[in-house]
Amino acid sequence: MRAPTGTPGRRPTIKEVAAAAGVSTAAVSQAFNDKGRLSETTRRRILDTALELGWSPSASAAALRSARTRTLALVVRRPTDVLGADPHFSELITGIEGELAPRGYGLLLHLVAGAQEEHALYKRLAAEGRVDGAVLTDARADDPRPALLARLGLPAVLLGPPDRTAAVPRVGLGHQGAAVEETVHHLLGLGHRRIAYVAGPADLQHTRLRGGVFEAALRQAGLRPYAVLHTDFTEVSAVAATEALLDGADRATAIVYANDSMAMCGIGAARRAGLRVPEDLSVVGYDNLPLGRWLHPRLTTVDQQVQRVGAAAARLLLARCGEDVQDTVLDDRPRLVVRESTGPAPG
Repeated sequence: MRAPTGTPGRRPTIKEVAAAAGVSTAAVSQAFNDKGRLSETTRRRILDTALELGWSPSASAAALRSARTRTLALVVRRPTDVLGADPHFSELITGIEGELAPRGYGLLLHLVAGAQEEHALYKRLAAEGRVDGAVLTDARADDPRPALLARLGLPAVLLGPPDRTAAVPRVGLGHQGAAVEETVHHLLGLGHRRIAYVAGPADLQHTRLRGGVFEAALRQAGLRPYAVLHTDFTEVSAVAATEALLDGADRATAIVYANDSMAMCGIGAARRAGLRVPEDLSVVGYDNLPLGRWLHPRLTTVDQQVQRVGAAAARLLLARCGEDVQDTVLDDRPRLVVRESTGPAPG
């Protein structure tokens, strides 16, 4: 074994150990805390490298890692302008904070731009022991995050459609497809036949679930979707999608949006095109945000009880962190709230 290297008097860092061992800093932390799913070969290589460099976790850092931080993380993969413009997340955070604050817990909010940045953030949070657990948003197809957090030893819950086979518990209202089917039947009953759907990113599970039910409900009525357009949830993409659907004599007469914020943008775009809502175009949102009740016309939407889902996610995560909290039971389903933004199809 070679003698410890490095500048005399300077303590080596965990990054130097990770680089020398060819692993991440999270793996070094796992090796010393006996967490994660490191192979014995990798664990031994890390420990030997640390010994050679003369590095070991400081007593204070170890104490911090073993104690609860009483902080949970909420990581949102969205552009900052989307988060600021979409009240959905304000409702979600309100529900989470309503459970955390009375118990002396705090919420650490992180915005990330992409998957690589999000995964790196979880590794850093776990390695530094900054949070007790994390709420994952936007369940995706073939989502690697649950397995990643399980390897990191970081408790987590995932907001998304219920799935008993998932690597981490999920929180969300079931029967989302029933609400979409109810929406389509509502519009068909009003005489609409050119019905479009403005969806979110194609890799999100709720996008695929709702989109599949939307198309199936129309097929049962002997129709095809006027169009299904995918967006990134931004105001710009919502307006662009709406303008495309309203271009031409055979324009859409009803548009279903993946959230209320885009539906509100769609109403504005329709008015700028000289169309009236609902006389010329019917609009349906999804979320039942409070603002929708004060629009003119008031927004027809699907109520998925965002605050309640946030509160349930917080309770479940607290339980996974060892807190004594009430069991999480969400037996309701989203429901269609009919207001004045939908009306009979134009003649």
